[in-house]
Amino acid sequence: MSDDESSTGGCLCGGVRYVVRGKLRDVIGCHCSQCRRTSGHYVAATSAPEDRFSLTSSETLRWYSSSDRAQRGFCSRCGGNLFWKPLDATPARIGIMAGTLDAPTHLRMQQHIFVGDKSDYYSIEDGLPQSAAWPD
Repeated sequence: MSDDESSTGGCLCGGVRYVVRGKLRDVIGCHCSQCRRTSGHYVAATSAPEDRFSLTSSETLRWYSSSDRAQRGFCSRCGGNLFWKPLDATPARIGIMAGTLDAPTHLRMQQHIFVGDKSDYYSIEDGLPQSAAWPD
């Protein structure tokens, strides 16, 4: 995807829709306990600078402060887990749950983070890099 193309996505019920201009970061799998609890498994997310992100429908979007460092955006009607936004990122970025993107995404899994916090019912065997916390 080139810098002048865009990606779109949204939640299951359509109450939240968005567009991102330009390239998205490849997908990172986060296995931390917060991501697991908000998604029911681990989170697969991409991200983009917030100034290239815009909501086209936000009727049901709600934000939850999951820690003193980040907020999570979800749909209040269908429960869709949509966004993760760090409060102190410079420049501002927004994490976007990869499963909410409209296909084709042209993205690939890049790595796994917080694997030291993953649950015990699955293993990671795709050969991608793994980090116990945030990568350096």
